[in-house]
Amino acid sequence: MDYVLHEVLEVQELAAFKTICLTKSKTMRALVTDPQLKEMMLRDVDISTRQLQEFSTILAEATELEGLGVKRV
Repeated sequence: MDYVLHEVLEVQELAAFKTICLTKSKTMRALVTDPQLKEMMLRDVDISTRQLQEFSTILAEATELEGLGVKRV
């Protein structure tokens, strides 16, 4: 799949945001005492990790195409 520059930049922006969310959830989870909130934060960590893996795949594919000289339209 071909990606235009603005799409790659948007994925990078989303990845940066999700990285901040993941860091915050992992850090704050150690300070939380409520079991329900801990569970929510654990789910957020799992979801954010999966999303970051997907973003990484997209960005790697976009970079690979760029390295091959594939022109995006």
